[in-house]
Amino acid sequence: MSYTYTLWFAFFGLLIGHLPGAITGAVLGFVFDNMRYSQRKHATPEAGGFVGPLFTLLGAVAKSDGRVSEQEIAVAERLMTRMNLGAEQRKQAVVSFNVGKQPEFDVTQTITALRNWVGLRRDHAFPVLDVVIETVLAEGNPPPEKMSILRQLAFALRISDMELMALMAMKGYAWNAGPGGSRGHAYGTGGGYVPPQRAPQGPDPYAVLGIDRNADDRAVKRAYRKLISEHHPDRLGDLPDDMRKRAEARASEINAAYDRIKEQRGFK
Repeated sequence: MSYTYTLWFAFFGLLIGHLPGAITGAVLGFVFDNMRYSQRKHATPEAGGFVGPLFTLLGAVAKSDGRVSEQEIAVAERLMTRMNLGAEQRKQAVVSFNVGKQPEFDVTQTITALRNWVGLRRDHAFPVLDVVIETVLAEGNPPPEKMSILRQLAFALRISDMELMALMAMKGYAWNAGPGGSRGHAYGTGGGYVPPQRAPQGPDPYAVLGIDRNADDRAVKRAYRKLISEHHPDRLGDLPDDMRKRAEARASEINAAYDRIKEQRGFK
């Protein structure tokens, strides 16, 4: 949350009424800051406002390793269909995808556009990341260039590496961001890039909940409640059905992971 009003009101209060005035001004400013934060947090983004930048980023992800594969094109086409894009929106999506796949395309402005569309709505950030992850994993274990863009986007949307690892786990991929590596790379003990790997045993329930296996039962329950609240489809507002279905799928994965841990540990 920004404290712009808090600081300004405290400053003017200090000029007018010294320390008591500064305290009064800070309190009033904090009220304004909190109101502004609440309005931004609960604002519903324009439903179609993400189509252009999203498909631009998908094109950039697809091209980041030097070539756009048939699998990556198929992912984009399936997304257009699932999002029920009209003729004009579909044309916009195709043009945007082609823009993103141009050589040396800089994703910075596109990621900024998606961040501005999401605002402070974390429940809108996760569906956007889910779509991009699908393109990142289109060909299997992704190269570092694709992971770099994904992590830039996650960072811009205020999604931590731990939360990103949980999203990857829901897709059936085990991934470790690595300690202190540059954003977009995960490193093994030898210092080389280690891509996300498909987990043969299915999603790790602890990774899905974003917790350590040594976490106590209270931490497990707390992580579950937090996740299920953030990923609940009823929070999404006026978004395409595909985004809502993705949220429903994530909620199902979270519930399944929680049930597996409860069964293993024997608590209700």
